Amino acid sequence: MIPRLRLQAIQKSFGATRALRGVSLKVAPGEVHALIGENGAGKSTLMKILSGACLADSGTIEFEGQPFLPRNPHHARKCGIAMIYQELTLAPHLSVEENIVLGDEPSKFGWLDTRVRRESVRKALAELHSESIPIESPVNRLTIAQQQIVEIARALLGQPKVLIMDEPTSSLTSVDTEHLFTAIHQLRKRGVSIIYISHFLEECQRVCDRFTVLRDGETVASGEMKSADLNQIIRFMVGREMSELYPQTPHRPGKPLLEVRSLAGSSKPRSVTLTLREGEILGIAGLIGAGRTETLRAIFGLDRVSQGEVVIGNKTRTCASPPRRLREGIGLLSENRKEEGLMLNRSIADNLTATRYGPVATCGFISAARQNRAACDWIQRLDVKAQHPEQPIVELSGGNQQKIAVGRLLHHDARILLLDEPTRGIDVGSKAQIYKLMGELATQGKAIIFVSSYLPELLGVCDTIAVMCRGVLSAAKPVAEWDEHAIIASAIGHGEGEPGS
Repeated sequence: MIPRLRLQAIQKSFGATRALRGVSLKVAPGEVHALIGENGAGKSTLMKILSGACLADSGTIEFEGQPFLPRNPHHARKCGIAMIYQELTLAPHLSVEENIVLGDEPSKFGWLDTRVRRESVRKALAELHSESIPIESPVNRLTIAQQQIVEIARALLGQPKVLIMDEPTSSLTSVDTEHLFTAIHQLRKRGVSIIYISHFLEECQRVCDRFTVLRDGETVASGEMKSADLNQIIRFMVGREMSELYPQTPHRPGKPLLEVRSLAGSSKPRSVTLTLREGEILGIAGLIGAGRTETLRAIFGLDRVSQGEVVIGNKTRTCASPPRRLREGIGLLSENRKEEGLMLNRSIADNLTATRYGPVATCGFISAARQNRAACDWIQRLDVKAQHPEQPIVELSGGNQQKIAVGRLLHHDARILLLDEPTRGIDVGSKAQIYKLMGELATQGKAIIFVSSYLPELLGVCDTIAVMCRGVLSAAKPVAEWDEHAIIASAIGHGEGEPGS
């Protein structure tokens, strides 16, 4: 069969950095092709070239047997190549409906056809089993996970021949991931070619036909996905053995550091009661919109608390601002690193040290040398692919930006860490590093609340797990008493004794 898409010897440099060093890739009609590699391996750069966002320095692209040179993303999309970016590209103040049809609005006699527009939008969301998303609502009022679904729906609306999915499930719960997989199956039956970029290798093995592995901007392996050895793929990715994905660091929960009693926000959460002990990793699971993120925001002082109590140590500290929470030793890692997590116009060093200047200051003045030394230490510990600590953080890949966001909490030396999807967009090797760090922090007596939509990591990392259902948090139970089925049942309100049952 003639490949629908063939990329040959693609090279791309950004200044002195060689992002791609002769990458080749081919995809057949109706094939789901996994593109695998660590952060900074060149995956996103390669797809930006294919989707017209940037030009290759050399190499060739063939699309349906003909030479192809996308001039820009709009041109590529008109030709049948659509991309769902890991970093969302929505217009935040436009409605869901307006975002989904943006750039391809249906018209009749020169006027927008609102009836056709609305029908096509509802059809695209229904294909993803997400009819409940309000299409009149501005996108900036949706959760990150809902925004991800809107991004996917926009790509599906254009009936693409080649669909590029860059970490499409990174913000989705297991239930929404299943809906996405159903949509992928339907697209494959239509003959759509899909390039699937993901750090979840189990997902790749489940939905993909073939794979290509990139490392340091080069193609290092390719083959059939079903017969692939995942450990071998990991070795290709990282260039070394991965002895254990969920490393276990011995730690024992101690006295309570944080207690939340019947906490409620303006809309979510409705009722949250939990006790977080020193040296404990408490996981929180739940569906999109259940109230997990809102719970962390309310505890940290970003969202208003309408009732309930927050007790830190043995002192009631219900209402507080984020600066006060930082002084009290609480740190938050937001799920939205672009809007709440990072200062994209500042350097890596500035981002790492922003909430705690004491260790890098002398007589009240920041020492650039000490700041850079501290930043270099975290860059090395977290294996961040960066040129130097003064490099603008916007130049890093999404996964390396996430590492810096985690590093800032570690530099702040918080006693209580509120982590909202901390491994979103991070490769397998880096996830193992984050898990190991969490275990080490627990060993030091730190207390961690770990919100994640990826159930295997909750089961592999946490000491206890609680499940959020419709704004109500279940009682936390030891991780040994949970499995994926029980978590999902509780999340949809069917768990025995859980909210909504």
